[in-house]
Amino acid sequence: MEQTELVFIPFPIIGHLAPALEILPFGSIDGMDAASDSVRFVTLPRVEVSSGTTPSGLFLSEFVKAHIPLVRDAVHELTRSNQVRLAGFVVDMFCTHMIDVADEFGVPSYLFFTSSAAFLGFLLHLQFLHDYEGLDVNEFKDSDAELEVPSFANSVPGKAFPSLLTDKESGGTEMFLYHTRRFRQVKGILVNTFIELESHAIQSLSCSTVPVVYPVGPILNTRMGSDGGQQDASAIMNWLDDQPPSSVVFLCFGSMGSFGADQIKEIAHALEHSGHRFLWSLRQPPPKGKMIPSDYENIEQVLPEGFLHRTAKIGKVIGCAPQIAVLAHSAVGGFVSHCGWNSLLESIWYGVPVATWPIYGEQQINAFQMVKDLGLAVEIKIDYNKDRDYVVSAHEIENGLRNLMNTNSEVRRKKKEMQKISKRVMIDGGSSHFSLGHFIEDMMANMSCKRQSDT
Repeated sequence: MEQTELVFIPFPIIGHLAPALEILPFGSIDGMDAASDSVRFVTLPRVEVSSGTTPSGLFLSEFVKAHIPLVRDAVHELTRSNQVRLAGFVVDMFCTHMIDVADEFGVPSYLFFTSSAAFLGFLLHLQFLHDYEGLDVNEFKDSDAELEVPSFANSVPGKAFPSLLTDKESGGTEMFLYHTRRFRQVKGILVNTFIELESHAIQSLSCSTVPVVYPVGPILNTRMGSDGGQQDASAIMNWLDDQPPSSVVFLCFGSMGSFGADQIKEIAHALEHSGHRFLWSLRQPPPKGKMIPSDYENIEQVLPEGFLHRTAKIGKVIGCAPQIAVLAHSAVGGFVSHCGWNSLLESIWYGVPVATWPIYGEQQINAFQMVKDLGLAVEIKIDYNKDRDYVVSAHEIENGLRNLMNTNSEVRRKKKEMQKISKRVMIDGGSSHFSLGHFIEDMMANMSCKRQSDT
């Protein structure tokens, strides 16, 4: 019996890898086998890529390109048997070089877009304006100028643009434009979102110049665990067990989020003065040339003198946080977040209101969408960027905390309603369940068309 194989190529950072791992078995759509043996993992040999002569914005693209021969060989090995037939490649938004490999094998490519539909539309619109109307994207760098974007209900300010996108010198602009042009060459785009959350953005993408979009989210890992090997997860959960319902502010800034000493002190002053209970994941900035923060050996040395003693009854400062378990806990009433798309979807799934504090990547534009377009978050900052020399004041932070923890706010009401919807869309009859089934039908139809053309 002939076996159909679909090749997934994720991007090797956690924010992209995690949702790719969750979507792999395709659940149990239309009888497809969701057993673990339906997924085969292929580990490629290590490739060394020198960053010395490559602009920083192009390094990740060069890293992916260096793996093309290895992917080609792995797929050749996979298809040596006459019992295996390729259905196509599903490539991450930053792995579009692999479309060329799919073309070599004569199979369709599909894109897995791990951020929002609004951001997908933003990239496609900017690429069109740049290529056909001469727009200089770099004019928006750190700018108050606004751009009308079809996938957003409100004009997007330049300060909300991803900093790498407007960094011509580092090659970031070139990198984003290259990948976005390749988006248009695929047969379809799987997006980790759902229609009810981003109806405006998804509708804006339903035009003939964009491949068909399949909203298949929220794709999340909701299994409880100690995210990242957190050793003190049980102590954290025990502490939360002792707190009143919806009383705790959870501050967590993603796998690469950290702050300098001045900003840490402002956060501490705001938390202490607000009087709210808090759980704060505080990480040490990585050394130069590294990306991932670490836990402090002595956390007291970076906090205001006496802070831990004065807040001992209402707060807990930790290192790496078991984010899923914390958000799922009934004691948590608010989430100060870096606004990574996965974290925003998790906050919706668990119905926890968000206060926005973006740091890197596309987080600024995610924050803008959540606050201005969707009304699903309150603002501490929308345009904060770790590369800018700016410290958010304790006053700004405290105002954000006050709005976040308002039990009667419209944001809280809307978040709870969206939580209910997010649980329905993935089950039989839900919009994302239907969309994923539609993708599978289209994929099989594309295989049939290719088979007919081959005969």
